[in-house]
Amino acid sequence: MRKSSWKSQLTSSLFVLPYLFLFIVFLLIPIGYGAWISLHNWDLLNPVHQFVGFKNYTKIFDSDSYLNDLFFEGLKNTFQFVVYSVPLLVVVGLGLALLVNALPSKIKGFFRTVYFIPYAVSVSIVAIIWLWILDTNSGLINQYLQKWNIPMIPWLTEMPWAWVSLVMATLWWTIGFNMVIFINALNDVPEELYEAGSLDGASRWQRLIYITLPSIKPTMLFVFITSTIASFNIYGQPFLMTRGGPGTETKVLLMNIVDEAFEQRQLGNAAAMSILMALIMIIISVLQFRISNRKE
Repeated sequence: MRKSSWKSQLTSSLFVLPYLFLFIVFLLIPIGYGAWISLHNWDLLNPVHQFVGFKNYTKIFDSDSYLNDLFFEGLKNTFQFVVYSVPLLVVVGLGLALLVNALPSKIKGFFRTVYFIPYAVSVSIVAIIWLWILDTNSGLINQYLQKWNIPMIPWLTEMPWAWVSLVMATLWWTIGFNMVIFINALNDVPEELYEAGSLDGASRWQRLIYITLPSIKPTMLFVFITSTIASFNIYGQPFLMTRGGPGTETKVLLMNIVDEAFEQRQLGNAAAMSILMALIMIIISVLQFRISNRKE
């Protein structure tokens, strides 16, 4: 028995090894190397990298340092996008899942595919599509507004329309993923609960509030956390659609980190900003878990 158990454990370990190798090479080593870079004055054009300890981190919290403005202005803009986008990504994703799930089986698969297709498109294609739709002078929406004698809207060049544009593009692009996750969760809700609710005279709204939502609460938490992390990592949409404008109103933290690394060539500062950004995301995820557990 012992020999058989040992062989079983070895077999299980061999299945895990490929993932473990990729996890170490593509995640742990880059994180460790990035943390090491953040402790140095690391200029891309200078072969000598002076060790400065936590100086790069202290500069971020020094109000007299340009890094302070760079980090916290980018963080503020990133938080704005998270606050604007995440509730919609969760609520609209759930709403679409409920609508598609209520359709006849013959057409349900078609609509699932239609809504999921944009998720398979790259961010550059998404940006091109929405630039064509939202361009102030020749965009599809503004052309129709002109026909109806409605003033054109500066979607990408003025506030708050720039944020509206970024949230719309992101919602169209990623909502299919959340919808599919919610559909799978809805299919796992026992049918007996709905039958019992109907026998007790519960309306559709009451069945949604008291049966559906509590049953899919773990999935809602998962979607909420993954949407928050994805929104916190926003880069492609503002970089390609608004260039961080108007001014720096939509210039998010990742854009500032990339500029510091490759335009200013200060990898040490950029790495320190990246590590702090990762810590903030971890703290937010932990808080979301704890708040959800307390509610339960």
